[in-house]
Amino acid sequence: MFNDIGLPELLTLIVLGVLVFGPDKLPKVIQDVTRTIRKIREFSDSAKRDIREELGPEFKDFEFEDLNPKTFIRKRLDSDELGLKEIRNGFDLKKEMAEVTEAVQSVDEASSGSGVAAASSGSAPAKIDMQKKPEKPAADDHPPYDADAT
Repeated sequence: MFNDIGLPELLTLIVLGVLVFGPDKLPKVIQDVTRTIRKIREFSDSAKRDIREELGPEFKDFEFEDLNPKTFIRKRLDSDELGLKEIRNGFDLKKEMAEVTEAVQSVDEASSGSGVAAASSGSAPAKIDMQKKPEKPAADDHPPYDADAT
């Protein structure tokens, strides 16, 4: 429950407890708090046990942590019911990217090679510019002005 409390936080809580409750009442307050936490845990375990009994034997492996969507999805994906591990292991991103790069380069080389042949025959090649260049507006073309927005 308090797994992430370190030594500085624990010392701070002890000092605050001594200052607020005093050294005489602090042991009784600690006992009361631990007793309350114990009762809450017992109540929670009892409620979980009752719910499992009411659901029946087909839900004997039911865990309440499965009600958290992240846990449910992670558990379903880790169990190889859908065959996702085979798909995940068969997918090599570097190989796929290399194939795409080779395909683009071969298309580019083919278009530049055919461009030379097309230029010698007199027709202009259809070359696609893949670089993003901002369009320059015309000299008399002004952006729209909204007086209410300023």
